[in-house]
Amino acid sequence: MSASFAACERRGSCSGIWRMTMSDLHGVIVSHAAVAQALVSAVTVITGIEGALTPVSNEGCGTEALAERLSQAVGTGPAVLFVDLPGGSCLNTSLRYAKRHADIAIVTGVNLAMLLDFVFHRDATPEEAARRAVDAGSKAIRVTAA
Repeated sequence: MSASFAACERRGSCSGIWRMTMSDLHGVIVSHAAVAQALVSAVTVITGIEGALTPVSNEGCGTEALAERLSQAVGTGPAVLFVDLPGGSCLNTSLRYAKRHADIAIVTGVNLAMLLDFVFHRDATPEEAARRAVDAGSKAIRVTAA
């Protein structure tokens, strides 16, 4: 833990320092229609953190165009790809991309809880961040009584 982070932790106001010490790990949400954009908007409203997540939609495009959108969204750094469904064009395109690039992890069944966890824990490797996000997302799924 850096001295500046430890000091701000004692004061209880770490948001500015935390964002500056965060890694380059990026999240990309790959989905059907406007699901990805809606999730990014919700995370931004809740956390105030911008730029940690990028939406990619398959709307109006084939697999080649989706692959190009995904490539542009990931850029050059490590990333976690959050895909809406455990099958279909979004996952297949993400899997092909990950096979050709290092430092990519893929999570299916994206939900808001896992994305919130991810944006606050981007100092991990893609695999560690993905596992942590899956744990948070799984814990958020429940059947509750009225």
